[in-house]
Amino acid sequence: MKTNITLVSLIMLNLFNFACAGALKTGSNAPALTAKIQTGESVDLGEVFGEGVTLIFFYPKADTPGCTAQACSLRDSFEELTAKGVKVYGVSYDSEEEQTQFIEKYNLPFDLIVDKNKAVSKAFGRGLYSRQAYLIQDGTIIWLDTSASTKTQAADVKQALMDLGVMEFDSMS
Repeated sequence: MKTNITLVSLIMLNLFNFACAGALKTGSNAPALTAKIQTGESVDLGEVFGEGVTLIFFYPKADTPGCTAQACSLRDSFEELTAKGVKVYGVSYDSEEEQTQFIEKYNLPFDLIVDKNKAVSKAFGRGLYSRQAYLIQDGTIIWLDTSASTKTQAADVKQALMDLGVMEFDSMS
């Protein structure tokens, strides 16, 4: 019995390592690809990431409790972040219609990337969707959070920007 448990543990560890092998890390170049946002328009992420600071956050499913809390945390700090020059994008597998409904229902002021074909998640070296966040400055990943918070996502991002010496904030909410 103990041998079977150990074998299963080793198999799961190898699968996890395989799934994460291509994951981007701090210091990696941000992926340069084109994606669609909720309106159906294309956005050149290489251009977006190439200049200034961008926050891109991944969430599993629009209008679910944790994902809503994460998005609303960023919504509530959006003016403060954008006043400092931070661009904000959310990403999930949801359709254009689902992303649009999510924006409208919660008054989200940022664009949401529709990643039905999983191109953006694959470019970031990610497998299944989980709540993650990346700060990108001038094309380079400067911070990542692989288990991003729901209610404190904005505070975590602002703290990271201050800890990295990128910018200062008056409030941490």
